[in-house]
Amino acid sequence: MDLNSPFFDRIRIKPSCEEPQEAKGPVCEHPSCKAAGEYRAPKGRDREGQYWRFCLQHVREYNASYNYFAGMSDSAVAAFQKDSIIGHRPTWTMGMNGSGQGEEQNAKAEPRDWGYFDPLGILKGEDFTQARTSRAKPEPKRPRYSGAVRRALDILGLDETADGPAIKAQYKSLVKRFHPDANGGDRSFEERLRDIIKAHDALKSAGLC
Repeated sequence: MDLNSPFFDRIRIKPSCEEPQEAKGPVCEHPSCKAAGEYRAPKGRDREGQYWRFCLQHVREYNASYNYFAGMSDSAVAAFQKDSIIGHRPTWTMGMNGSGQGEEQNAKAEPRDWGYFDPLGILKGEDFTQARTSRAKPEPKRPRYSGAVRRALDILGLDETADGPAIKAQYKSLVKRFHPDANGGDRSFEERLRDIIKAHDALKSAGLC
């Protein structure tokens, strides 16, 4: 390739007409800096959740001199570090409540904004054995009947907890209700009455009434 060829003299490069673009996004908040503020830096104590926007150079300078405890005494810093263990939440003495021996001390304590459920009375100092005996007794287990007995009880409108007297009373009530004599001679309930009698016989055969 001949670099001295006159063809190279005719080649012209098109000048760029594009203007330099400014950096997109937040700009560095350091005075007189126009670089992109890509890095966040905390603003300090009592301004939690607020951040400065700096470029890499200025965020390094800021972090090197940043001190969250600036302006606090040594005792205040120690108290802050101690409270940070429990997340700066208030605490109360165990067992303090509105009744019992701690009533006088509780009157001087700050009111709590929480409550607790203590069914065993452990926090009140009650004896564990006594607390266990005071617990509600479990409900008695229902007897397990056959399918025919359960269907008979369902026809009479009873559940599996019904005893003999309850079955007899319900049977008499239903017979009086659906008997033709109680409905002016209307026999449209005869099928229902027949089912009630069969159900009662089945329960009687099972020894429930």
